[in-house]
Amino acid sequence: MKGEFHSPSLEEEFFPGDWLGKWLIGDAGDWFAMDRLMFVRLLMAVIVGVFFIVAMRRPKLVPSGLQNVAEFFLDFVRIHIAEDILGKKEGRRFLPVIATIFFLVFATNFAAVIPGLNISPNARIGMPLVLALFAYVVFIYAGAKKYGFFSFVKSSVVIPNLPPVLHLIVVPIEIFSTFVLRPATLTIRLMANMLAGHMVLVLLFSATNFFFWQLNGWTALSGLTLVASVLFTLFELLVIFLQAYIFALLCAVYIELSLHADEH
Repeated sequence: MKGEFHSPSLEEEFFPGDWLGKWLIGDAGDWFAMDRLMFVRLLMAVIVGVFFIVAMRRPKLVPSGLQNVAEFFLDFVRIHIAEDILGKKEGRRFLPVIATIFFLVFATNFAAVIPGLNISPNARIGMPLVLALFAYVVFIYAGAKKYGFFSFVKSSVVIPNLPPVLHLIVVPIEIFSTFVLRPATLTIRLMANMLAGHMVLVLLFSATNFFFWQLNGWTALSGLTLVASVLFTLFELLVIFLQAYIFALLCAVYIELSLHADEH
């Protein structure tokens, strides 16, 4: 019995191509097709929603059980992200946005190490882009609400006390940096990290399966690749948390910059 290596494919890997699969996911070219990644997105979003609904359905002054767990995570986001960056007043004001982003990113990232799911939907650009655009709208809203839209844009891109000729160079750079680069870097950072982690895990576990079924001298190597797979899975758990933390933290930083655009 010899092992065979088959490269991973994303085509019809979750639902079969029979009538049930087509009824569930539609044709492959359909924009609204329920493919595997969209299924994981919806599943993890529902899990997050149900968790907080159940945990906070009867809140007590002295929390216990699920309420205690939910408040612990909410306090982490409130204290170590929202209030650390925005202060108590603005931190509480924007906490729903920052907490929503943090928990959605964390939950969808965590799907990468759940058996049967084994992939983060953030490994494809769609969801990171939607979350980045959501953050983009919020930080523009924050600045426009405080200063007025055009005053906010002017304060964000025009650096005071510069020689007029330098504005011809600096203003386009600031426009690109503030209104293009921020959502782009949020999107690409999250997608690239989760895609890279998924590919490494696939290769390590595929190599373990391949070497094990050689049933010769190569079989011993499967033990090494299995240990490497487990260790990298533990490392991926750290990456899963860090990417959610960094995404939410940068959203808070961008909101803070918008609220103090006149101090450019």
